[in-house]
Amino acid sequence: MSLDVSLYKKIKCPHCGETVETGEEIYSSNITHNLGGMAEAAGIYMHLWYPEELGIKSAAELIEPLTKGLELMESNPAHFETFNASNGWGKYKHFMPFVQNYLNACRENPDAAVNADR
Repeated sequence: MSLDVSLYKKIKCPHCGETVETGEEIYSSNITHNLGGMAEAAGIYMHLWYPEELGIKSAAELIEPLTKGLELMESNPAHFETFNASNGWGKYKHFMPFVQNYLNACRENPDAAVNADR
């Protein structure tokens, strides 16, 4: 089981002026559910797994929480490595680049629509 995160391009409708999602995926990534405990400890579980429940609709809204979560994980690797999955499927060394890459994509596409599939 895994988490799939995606960002979708938005454009301003030339007819009504509303911002609408185009359906064009501009970023996607996947990570194991085994990292849920690590994400929870970093304060970013809901932001990654259930952004819609927090009312998050755009990538810009993820920048601050993902930055804080990443900084927290970087500040104490030994603590976060205690959340490594015992079966080897889901480790700190895998989660860090996942969060960093997603954060970078959010920074590069702040207007993008956010989607999380579990």
